[in-house]
Amino acid sequence: METIELRGKPVVNILRENIIDRVNILKEENLYPKLLLIRVGDKDDDESYKKSILKNCELLGINVDLKELSEEASEKDLEKIIKQGNEDEKVHGIMVFRPLPKSFNEKRISLMIDEEKDVDCMNPNSLRKIFEGKEDGFLPCTPKAVIEMLENMKFKFEGANVVIVGRSLVVGKPLGMLFLNRNSTISICHSKTKDLKQYTKLADVVVTASGKAKFLDESYFTKDSIVIDVGINVDEENNLCGDVDYENVFGKVKAITPVPGGVGSITTTVLMDQIVKACEKQIEKKKGE
Repeated sequence: METIELRGKPVVNILRENIIDRVNILKEENLYPKLLLIRVGDKDDDESYKKSILKNCELLGINVDLKELSEEASEKDLEKIIKQGNEDEKVHGIMVFRPLPKSFNEKRISLMIDEEKDVDCMNPNSLRKIFEGKEDGFLPCTPKAVIEMLENMKFKFEGANVVIVGRSLVVGKPLGMLFLNRNSTISICHSKTKDLKQYTKLADVVVTASGKAKFLDESYFTKDSIVIDVGINVDEENNLCGDVDYENVFGKVKAITPVPGGVGSITTTVLMDQIVKACEKQIEKKKGE
C-alpha cells in the first residue's frame, strides 16, 4: 500500500514565514527576541537539539545566549544563571535542557523560571494552564509540534481515537491534554501497560515517545494507522532513529513521520515561535503599564 510520509518541512516553512514577518516588525521598533539556552552535561541527544536551535535562531534573526555547564557543576551554578535570565529584560525566553543530572532537584529548578519567559513550558504553573484547558500561554514544544503536524494534514481531531506511548511531563501527559482540548479520545500507555498492541491497533493516531529505538514494528499498527514518532534515539550503527522501526512499518500504515525529518524540525520552530511570542507579550505588558 502507499504510505504518506509526513515530513516536517512543509509545516516548518509555514511557521518560519510567520516568524520572520513578526521578527522584522519587532526590529523596526529596535527590539530583538533573545533566548537564554542552558545545558548541563553533554548528552548526545541534547547536542543534536542544541545545534538545531542555534541554526534556527541564526536563520530567523533571534539572538541566543548559550550557557553550558559541566556535569560537575552545582545546582547553585544553574540557579544563578536562571536568576540572571529572569532579571535581564533583554532575555525573552529561557530554556533548560532536560532531564537534568539526577543530583539536581528538577522540580525546584523548574519553578525558578519566570512563567513569562518559560518558552519550553518547564514550570509546573505553565503546565497547569494546559490541564485547565487553556492554550493562551506557552505550550510544550514537542506536543505543540505534533498538533501542528496533524493540523497541516487536515486531521479531524474530534472523536478521533488517539494512543500516546509515553507518560512524561515533557511529551505524553501535556500532549494528551492538547488532544482532549480538541475533543479526541485518548489512551496514554507506558512501560507497565499490558498488551500494548491492543491499544495501538485500535487507534486512528499513535504518537510514540517511549525512548526505545525501533521498539514498535508493523505488528503494532494497521493499514489505517497514522504514526507520529517523536522518539530521538541512536541505533546500533550510531544513526539517529525513532521509536518506530520505520523501514519495517513504511508501506504498511496510512501515514508516518520519519526520524530525522519529521516532528523534530517542527519542535525547534515552535520554540522559535514562542520566543518571539514572549517578546511580543513583554511589549504588550509595558504598553499596558
